Amino acid sequence: MKFFYPLFIHLILGGWMALFAQQLDMDALKAYPFPNELTASATGSRIAWAFNEQGQRNIYVAEGPTFTARRLTNYLQDDGQELSSVAISADGKWVIYVRGGDHGSNWNDDLPVNPSFNTTPTKVQVWSIPFSGGEPKSLGEGENPVISPKSDKVAYSRGGQIYTVPIDGTAPATVLFTARGTNSTPVWSPDGSRIAFQSNRTDHQFIGVYTDAQTPIKWIDPQFKRDQSPRWSPDGQKLAFVRTNGLGGKPDSILARRPNLWSILTFDFTTGKTTPIWTSPKRLNGTFPTTHGTTNLHWAANRIVFLSYHDGWPHLYSLTESGGTPLLLTPGNFMCEHIQLSSDKKTLLFSANAGTDPLDIDRRHVVKVSVDRADMQVVTSGSGLEWSPVLTGDGTTIAFIGATPQRPPMPHVLTLTPNSAPQLIAADKLPTQYPASALVTPKQVTYKTPDGFTVHAQLFEKTGGPSKKPAIVYIHGGPPRQMLLGWHYSDYYANAYAMNQYLASLGFVVLSVNYRLGIGYGFEFHNPKNGGGYGASEYTDIKAAGEWLAKQNQVDSKRIGVYGGSYGGFL
Repeated sequence: MKFFYPLFIHLILGGWMALFAQQLDMDALKAYPFPNELTASATGSRIAWAFNEQGQRNIYVAEGPTFTARRLTNYLQDDGQELSSVAISADGKWVIYVRGGDHGSNWNDDLPVNPSFNTTPTKVQVWSIPFSGGEPKSLGEGENPVISPKSDKVAYSRGGQIYTVPIDGTAPATVLFTARGTNSTPVWSPDGSRIAFQSNRTDHQFIGVYTDAQTPIKWIDPQFKRDQSPRWSPDGQKLAFVRTNGLGGKPDSILARRPNLWSILTFDFTTGKTTPIWTSPKRLNGTFPTTHGTTNLHWAANRIVFLSYHDGWPHLYSLTESGGTPLLLTPGNFMCEHIQLSSDKKTLLFSANAGTDPLDIDRRHVVKVSVDRADMQVVTSGSGLEWSPVLTGDGTTIAFIGATPQRPPMPHVLTLTPNSAPQLIAADKLPTQYPASALVTPKQVTYKTPDGFTVHAQLFEKTGGPSKKPAIVYIHGGPPRQMLLGWHYSDYYANAYAMNQYLASLGFVVLSVNYRLGIGYGFEFHNPKNGGGYGASEYTDIKAAGEWLAKQNQVDSKRIGVYGGSYGGFL
């Protein structure tokens, strides 16, 4: 990721730092490790994740009941090669991952990155390594790997085609077939005998099914539509998938607000029949969801579950195989993110800005719900933040990544027994002298814009200092993001959180603004009538933030600055 810091900060800091002798040391503040890609095996209690330790990116694993963290790979250079698509085979014996690329970028995320200017850039490759330890083996250049349910093969995409390779690397990868378009996102059938995939033809998109070299590809109800997210039924006899309209149509004003409607369909391999089982309402909040995981379609135990915005919030619903009225699983004014289906297909785990504390709207907590009834339970609570939950294959433990306003993100486990408390794992990876005690707790701030919107923000301020302090407005990028009352689940915004803490330590009052177009506050906030290219109402939110700061008693109204990155820099 690329980080940009405006010139004005460097110009201001020189004179101001002399007034605060106890400001944070930037190197010490940025020494935190950052975990992501948390995953669990479908059986047993094995988990894996990626750790970025000051540029050294490695795979770590742990196993219940002790969950002692163990480094599995040995990449000891700060070479900018990210680790993504971490997964454990169903039998728990293998860990796979992709090394290289920039999968958090807006485009070209599968291209090599070369920040150290080596004459031969590192290739973007799929790797496997035994969970018990050993040397990683390259399975070939590519991305989006998925492991067969038999734990013997890996399918992945490369150059618009689908490849398979033995998971132990004992034979080279082979291309399964050659088809037009960009073929990607392979999905194994439950018995591992077939692979469903998406074939993107630019203005339309098909779902295909590959069986073997002697059987022609089966195209599932091909039309001039855009079909995606194929999901197998547990018995492998049906597929569910999502359909939207293809590109094109008669020209219309670019200012016309139109919903991108979508449907869920099933295909029966026995009858060859395709059946629509649900269509989004024909209104703006029935549009195709653009939050994390989009529709989050899963074929669960006798239910089909999905995410939709049509009640005003990104919530989870479930349907019977035949359709009907969907059951709302997660009622309330909050959003669902980082959604995972348990290996027994009976429970959904996710993170949400939900809880009993009014401040939870600006946090994340772990939540679980059954796929067939609205028995939602907020599993974690308090002033911390928790996200990316996974349930171990034996169903006894939830693993997640958690943080507080002072402690950076770290992996945790929580045993599903009465009165159990989260257990921090890999605690030794956090530097002993990490300056957690010097970090402030950001305060929730809300203010009204001139056109009546309520905007949430986080205020970073160190106690003491002069009676009038300079202030800074921080504008996040995206714009579909939400800044939180603690460390963020994105490495980019964890960096921004650290920067805001650093500026506060220098005596600045920092206001991090969740402006319109962002997530976390419902459909109308995420898709405002006059937002973005329809009128840039989010500019009003930022202007109002500066005006709010100027009215605060401790702020010098003549010294208010602003910084942001990506869309935030543009804004």
